[in-house]
Amino acid sequence: MLKGLDPLLSPELLFTLRAMGHGDEIAIVDGNYPGVEHARRLIRLDGHRLIPVLNAVLSVLPIDDFVPEAIFRSTVKAERDKLDPVHEEMIDCCAQHEPHRQVVPLVGQDFYGRVRAAHALVQTSEPRLYANIILRKGVIYPKEPGTQAAEVDPFVY
Repeated sequence: MLKGLDPLLSPELLFTLRAMGHGDEIAIVDGNYPGVEHARRLIRLDGHRLIPVLNAVLSVLPIDDFVPEAIFRSTVKAERDKLDPVHEEMIDCCAQHEPHRQVVPLVGQDFYGRVRAAHALVQTSEPRLYANIILRKGVIYPKEPGTQAAEVDPFVY
């Protein structure tokens, strides 16, 4: 356990989030998703639902602001604009962390293809169908000169 970090952020998940670079994507998927088949790197969070995991990840992961679209959700079959309750919850969760970002629906194979190319896939035990989301990692900008510096300068040895 660490101070200030959601306990859902397992050691493996924290390592993966930290190892990701700008533009890398991570998928967080439901329990029915074919994770073993689609994942380049699979992280299992069995026993946990998607929204708490999404909230934990968004508490530490910067979202890419270099591109117009950086958060993607799966759709109900080919119905691009249909929102199940879990989609509304995902959108609300993302809005709490990234109020200026839209959650973009991706239909079927477009979503699957993006997951297959993702840096990692987090498989939850979410029982609701189509409860899948992709996040594109952004950057953390350096402090502006004259602002309060970090307590520890990682570049001073």
